[in-house]
Amino acid sequence: MIAATVGIILLGLLRTPLRWSGAIVLVVAVVWAMRVPQPDILISRNVGVRGQDGRLHLMHAAKGTRDAFLLREWLAADADPRAAIDASLTAGVSCDDHGCVMQSAGGAFIAQALKAEALADDCERAALIVTNKPAPAGCAASVIDVERLRRQGAMALRRSREGFVVEAVKAVGIDRPWSPAAADESGAEAMILTRPATPRAIDATPSEADLQAEE
Repeated sequence: MIAATVGIILLGLLRTPLRWSGAIVLVVAVVWAMRVPQPDILISRNVGVRGQDGRLHLMHAAKGTRDAFLLREWLAADADPRAAIDASLTAGVSCDDHGCVMQSAGGAFIAQALKAEALADDCERAALIVTNKPAPAGCAASVIDVERLRRQGAMALRRSREGFVVEAVKAVGIDRPWSPAAADESGAEAMILTRPATPRAIDATPSEADLQAEE
């Protein structure tokens, strides 16, 4: 945005051939903007997941709950001409009374758990769970709960080799006069959200040599 503004100012104010440098700066700004990767997941009062068609799909909206203002902002930022009431926004989203799940563009399942009963299944199948309930110990999925959303605000997640890169409204370590820095509690606010390591089961069966020694 700053580069594009500088380009427009140079084009408008200069009267010498140097004014065409503003056009170059403007073209660079446009190309730069087009190369910025779009977020794979948006999380606020709703959860938006980029599907395999490259477009955003809204999870909670599939249950009939739509925040029209929020959806319009997300779609406009994504250069998506669809209206907030478009039926395709919920295509590919599977919901029941316990929550919703959808397969993202990378093939991983993203779950929104509305009730605690959904967490056991989601922890086994999903790569990421967004929930207002505490996740069970040993959950194999990355979890964003209501407490983290309260501390950091809305989030945009981008898929990386390590996991999900998190960009939050109130990022850890970034202190602004209008937005105090979020507290980092025991590393809970990591900017790279990775799946917890699944503990390996330990075989407690005694070996044959040990059994013979006891005999």
